[in-house]
Amino acid sequence: MTDPVSRTILLLDIEKYSDRDDVEQAYLRRMLYGISDSVLDSAAIDETLRLRADRGDSVMELIDANASVTSLLRALLTDVPVQLRAVNRMASSSAQIRLRAVLATGYVAVDELDGWVGSDLNHACRLLDAEELRAALRERHDDFALCVSEGVHSGIVRHGHPGVPAEDFHPITVTSKNGPLRAWLHGPVPRAPRRDDHSDTGVGEAPAPGGSGDRPAPGTAYDFRGADVRVDGGFVGGSHHGISGGTFNGDVRIGGDA
Repeated sequence: MTDPVSRTILLLDIEKYSDRDDVEQAYLRRMLYGISDSVLDSAAIDETLRLRADRGDSVMELIDANASVTSLLRALLTDVPVQLRAVNRMASSSAQIRLRAVLATGYVAVDELDGWVGSDLNHACRLLDAEELRAALRERHDDFALCVSEGVHSGIVRHGHPGVPAEDFHPITVTSKNGPLRAWLHGPVPRAPRRDDHSDTGVGEAPAPGGSGDRPAPGTAYDFRGADVRVDGGFVGGSHHGISGGTFNGDVRIGGDA
């Protein structure tokens, strides 16, 4: 394995890729590669300064530390939305491409099997998979959601370079199995990330009857059979009276007679 070397890490991922058939997936992959190449070209990052790994619905780029991160970030903010609009304007609904992106920096080693190793890379992948970023893309109309690592924000974003408006980035904390990760989301922070949704299917937790945040009026009954129910932070199941948090199993009746 090589010694860890400082790299810029760019990750791009297609939303709802697994929902498409083989022909559509092949088309989306071509679009993804084209967008990635175009952005790196716009940032004047030559192919000799890049390593690429293909993950099917995503692409991972390791970029030489001497390449300008500011130029790359500027290209991500300006070029990617324009390219996505151009592609999607002429595409059918099944061929629409929407992207999540993460830009980070850190130390990465390459092993004898050309695999990439490094905790900074792992953290970047956690950010790409974070529900906060997924939820942000679901709420966007420009088909693109970008998150940068704490290091990129402190070293680049907060200084307000031309084309990189610091005020458009907002802090988020992502929960991961390695502990909380602080990052910065470009654009509005999503209202209520669905943390139980880890797929790109767009299927998440169903809203409670009566709308988000509504409580049933006294005497109102709801039956939830064959499903878990979240009540004030707890998952509830079975017939219970005076429930306060915890996990319960079985059929559920909420409201009405005890």
